[in-house]
Amino acid sequence: MTDDKRRKYSAPVVDGVGKSASRAMLRAVGFTDDDFRKPQIGIASTWSNLTPCNMHIHELAEASSEGADSAGGKSLIFNTITVSDGIANGTLGMKYSLVSREVIADSIETVAGCEGFDGLVAIGGCDKNMPGCMMGMARLNRPSVFVYGGTIMPGENHTDIVSVFEAVGAHARGDLDLIEVKQIEETAIPGPGSCGGMYTANTMASAIEAMGMSLPGSSAQNAVSRNKNDDCRAAGAAVLELLEKDIKPSDIMTREAFENAITVVIALGGSTNAVLHLLAMASTVGVDLSLEDFVEIGKRVPVLADLRPSGHYMMSELVAIGGIQPLMKMLLERELLHGDCLTVTGKTLAENLASVEPYPEAQDIIRAFDNPVKADSHLRILYGNLSPDGAVAKITGKEGTHFTGRARVFHSEEEAQERILDGTVVAGDVLVIRYEGPKGGPGMREMLTPTSAIMGKGLGNDVALITDGRFSGGSHGFVVGHMTPEAAEGGPIALVEDGDTITIDAVANSIELDVSAAELERRRQAWVAPEPRFTRGVLAKYARTVSSASAGAVTDQP
Repeated sequence: MTDDKRRKYSAPVVDGVGKSASRAMLRAVGFTDDDFRKPQIGIASTWSNLTPCNMHIHELAEASSEGADSAGGKSLIFNTITVSDGIANGTLGMKYSLVSREVIADSIETVAGCEGFDGLVAIGGCDKNMPGCMMGMARLNRPSVFVYGGTIMPGENHTDIVSVFEAVGAHARGDLDLIEVKQIEETAIPGPGSCGGMYTANTMASAIEAMGMSLPGSSAQNAVSRNKNDDCRAAGAAVLELLEKDIKPSDIMTREAFENAITVVIALGGSTNAVLHLLAMASTVGVDLSLEDFVEIGKRVPVLADLRPSGHYMMSELVAIGGIQPLMKMLLERELLHGDCLTVTGKTLAENLASVEPYPEAQDIIRAFDNPVKADSHLRILYGNLSPDGAVAKITGKEGTHFTGRARVFHSEEEAQERILDGTVVAGDVLVIRYEGPKGGPGMREMLTPTSAIMGKGLGNDVALITDGRFSGGSHGFVVGHMTPEAAEGGPIALVEDGDTITIDAVANSIELDVSAAELERRRQAWVAPEPRFTRGVLAKYARTVSSASAGAVTDQP
């Protein structure tokens, strides 16, 4: 057996005469005698040709493989899954989206644990890939680097996938004919890369870079670019350096690193899904993180980025002016980041940022601190008799900060979508979409289809939407998700009736149902839990094991 500390996991698999069979198998896939003496680096690829987010990732995995090999390792590429939210949104298929995060984490843990990889590179594109990869690497706790697959370029006339969803609502309103909708459909997605605004993919890539688990710049690169290929090669080589220094995810993914990630997400105006995913990642690595941390950090961090969906610009335009590194340096200089956090470079965050140049003076994508998009966080954690365990809203201020309206209750996303498009939903309504939570859905579907229909119908300032499901990073408007406890567990959202008055206050951070405690108790006594929608298969397993959204909706909670 070797005394090479870099081969802690591969040596028991391939060293000694007793492992001849293992070596025989590996010789068939290209190993030589020299390779058995090298650290083995698993390259977890989320490649698939079913979505533009991931269609180019095999080439990126090969670049990471080359980087690891050139640095003295022996790489092996393996695949895990991806699904496409953009394709599945508004259908029953979307129930599998959040579930895929757990499957990705499970599969990376399974392959690396079985094969004895000493280190890992994981490359993700679509938005559940990123937390899934991170959770898999955190469970294994072996030297690892995450690589983002990169952002897509804008479509014709500055369009993207959300433009297509909103075009459907605009057609229902009569503003676009079918030919105009088809023109947007045909030109909005020009090639490889993740959805182009500060939606969930770009949000999570930015959070992971801020946390220190990606190389500097990885989150803000175009999917098809020399910079992205170079990033992948460098990531492969970086794992060998981490092995030399024995730096593991648990050394990087500290409490302070999560606070850095939350800070950057807020400054960028990022997706509400970041709340769910950061809670899940923290749970996996054993860091105590809660909804209250988003509240406290949000009090001191402004929104500085004018990025879609609520703003104007796309990620590719932020890439062109320097990405998120200058923003992080701004935040560090304001003492809003922990500069002493370790990163996958082997250096601290402050050391990585020391030579970063500021943004060009003429740019207006990232605002100055004295001219923020919003003076405090857009991610609002709301409590009240409708959500005693907390709910998550994304309020930029453009929607207003208060909304009072009458409840219009739906038991599924599809039902709500039909009523939005046919004109049933009108100004002053608070749409309540329930039984879409982690257990009740199951799978906690995104409500991008109804929120886009609301915007397209011109009702963005006139209706609100609350749900125990969640929202796409592309959703905007007066929306509140992650209502906990969820309806399937008898949470108060299950007790709302048509016509009830609901008040949402994004300043006081409250969400209240104007119904007496006695009436709520009467309704609670009359409530009957619905039968599980699935009794076998992955959705049934998920519903039986998943935790509350307020705990990250994880499936391996002790």
